Amino acid sequence: MISQFFVLSQRGDNIVFRDYRYEVQKGSAEIFFRKVKFWKENGEGDAPPIFNVDGVNYFHVKVAGLLFAATTRVNVSSSHVLELLQRIARVIKDYLGVLNEDSLRKNFVLVYELLDEVIDFGYVQTTSTEVLKSSIFNEPIMVDAARLPSLGPAAIFMQGAKRMPGTAVTKSVVANEPGGRKREEIFVDIIEKISVTFSSSGYILTSEIDGTIQMKSYLTGNPEIRLALNEDLSIGRSGRSIYDYSSSGSGPVVLDDCNFHESVHLDSFDIDRTLTLIPSDGEFPVMNYRMTQEFKPPFRINAFIEEARPLKAEVTIKIYAEFASSIIANTVLVQMPLPTYTTRVSFELEPGAAGNTTDFKEANKKLEWGLKKIVGGSEHTLRAKLTFSQESHGNITKEVGPVSMTFTIPMYNASKLQVKYLQIVKKVKTDNPYRWVRYVTQANSYVARL
Repeated sequence: MISQFFVLSQRGDNIVFRDYRYEVQKGSAEIFFRKVKFWKENGEGDAPPIFNVDGVNYFHVKVAGLLFAATTRVNVSSSHVLELLQRIARVIKDYLGVLNEDSLRKNFVLVYELLDEVIDFGYVQTTSTEVLKSSIFNEPIMVDAARLPSLGPAAIFMQGAKRMPGTAVTKSVVANEPGGRKREEIFVDIIEKISVTFSSSGYILTSEIDGTIQMKSYLTGNPEIRLALNEDLSIGRSGRSIYDYSSSGSGPVVLDDCNFHESVHLDSFDIDRTLTLIPSDGEFPVMNYRMTQEFKPPFRINAFIEEARPLKAEVTIKIYAEFASSIIANTVLVQMPLPTYTTRVSFELEPGAAGNTTDFKEANKKLEWGLKKIVGGSEHTLRAKLTFSQESHGNITKEVGPVSMTFTIPMYNASKLQVKYLQIVKKVKTDNPYRWVRYVTQANSYVARL
């Protein structure tokens, strides 16, 4: 049970607000945003997803640069409320096509109609896009996707227009193509978030992949879908290294565990690794999985620091892209905490380096190195000269780092899990629907120790 729901922009503007039970004082959205901003300004990073202020529990998730939040005074399941916020964001995106501040403001009548159907007097009724169709009567006002900034992993699929349509992630489930005809197509996205920790000598200490197979269907008649994965896929750890790093094929895939959407039938999964389902409207996770077996990380990071002379030191960071040259990583950001007594940093990049940005965040004493894109097989180096206000205390390597890295790599997946084929079983012979299978890998926690 929740009392209030609201959506805020990154500036703190209240875009959507609904009070279901009138148990929490007015101004709760402002109190929430001040608390979130206070956390960041004090250098403590992002605010936790759950916190309490004056007896009011605040829950929030960040989706597409927007803060989706809920309040309550009672003791409720935290995971339940956070999952609800994620599902509300997904339902709104399904109906609007694009989830951002502009689309919410232009479609506020539709958004409030959705919220009143999803939640009644603080209690959840349904978060199914398909079920809501019978109760929603407003049509979405479409936002021009060409003018939108990149909003996360889905937006990167719009960059390869020759391989897939730009409408892939910006189309509403209730909107038709010009002329009133619905385009028959289905999208399957394999999204993986990887966590890797490197030792100071470059060896992998920990590695893990959290993945999901997302599906979004625009098929009429809800036909049966058959999704085939690697035939040599196995579930459960074998305790041995099974990856041949030199292999270019899909290779065997061993997952620690996985779970499936309620609509998935597993009758033939144990036989030929085929999933059978009738997709519902909107976007939903077909399968979630986790893998801690060894895998080849997309990047190698080498970083070290040495004292040049009193009150001076030099940092060197090298990045090696260990994937095919046909693949390009984008939105790469490297960060490294520096000693608290650092006063100035000067940067030196390789000759001909383009699209690189460097910065010294003096407030939290952090070095930042941004790379617009990294081509597979390439190597990049950054040198930074540090100036201190006092001499270091003993071993300087204990006062810096670790180096962290964030990135997005389209059409690449570290686990080698693949969709072998996507079959649509239709009773009536119609036009052949478009099928799009896409891969993306992102950094969850990618860290190298010094």
